[in-house]
Amino acid sequence: MTSHSQTIFVSGHQGLVGSALLRRLRSSGHYRLLAPSRQQLDLCDQHAVRDYLAREHPDYVFIAAGLVGGILANNTRRAEFIHRNLMIAANLIDGAHQAGVQRLMYFGSSCIYPRNAAQPMSEEALLSGSLEPTNEPYAIAKIAGLKLAESYNRQYGRQYVSVMPTNLYGPNDNYDLEQCHVLPALIRKVHEAKLSGAGEMVVWGTGTPRREFLYVDDLADACVHLFEREYDGPLINIGCGEDVSIAALTEQVMEVVGFDGRIVFDTSKPDGMPRKLLDVSRLNELGWKARTPLKEGIRRAYADFCARHEAALAH
Repeated sequence: MTSHSQTIFVSGHQGLVGSALLRRLRSSGHYRLLAPSRQQLDLCDQHAVRDYLAREHPDYVFIAAGLVGGILANNTRRAEFIHRNLMIAANLIDGAHQAGVQRLMYFGSSCIYPRNAAQPMSEEALLSGSLEPTNEPYAIAKIAGLKLAESYNRQYGRQYVSVMPTNLYGPNDNYDLEQCHVLPALIRKVHEAKLSGAGEMVVWGTGTPRREFLYVDDLADACVHLFEREYDGPLINIGCGEDVSIAALTEQVMEVVGFDGRIVFDTSKPDGMPRKLLDVSRLNELGWKARTPLKEGIRRAYADFCARHEAALAH
């Protein structure tokens, strides 16, 4: 079991995943946590990253930083998505190695799996087929990161593990409609439709694709579970093991927000992958299962959205 006197570096702590990791680690009250801001440490600066890790010498590194976004951002900012995510992975993984850091966790994404992978998608599906075209550059950057971690393990005997989260949502999510993922986009669009008194709301695509959603604090709990038990195996999926259609998800968001208008599906817009459900049997066998039901998670996420939205308006 992991000692509670360790120093842990969390990259990307201002984002959805990193902030959840900090909440979970702080709740134990025993770790020394390093979470420099972007102004304090530019993760795309190789020399700065090497110097920082050599100076602080953390016992464990969480690589939760990265450029992320929904289908629109992934498809229109392709060069940025592949370049920045490659830089962050290369600098942090090699920097950790150069600093003598033995243990590390790298966060991938379920989009690394082939577009037509058998459902639910097992870890073995990696590199078994073609990727979804709309997010291929991002997926390739993420695959490169996990293969980089795997290569340092094989060549240098490191314990760098990779985790593959499903679609995430919750406190500190991004609600920018140009960049965000489907669930936060729906929360914002339904909220605005309610405020405007609209009789209908437009949703991209056909509504038929199915997606799995995990409350981000559940993800953080799963990662700390693996960290504290010193998991040192192959890449591992993290999800709840259940999916829902975009149409049904929209109805749940409407119920939470209190909007009773009509859903209009814009079928001129892309659907993305037809289904993305992770096989989480490997994680379940290690003693962890998701705890937050989707409707309850949406309620918490909507409350966070409203609080942040009102705070922004106040300024």
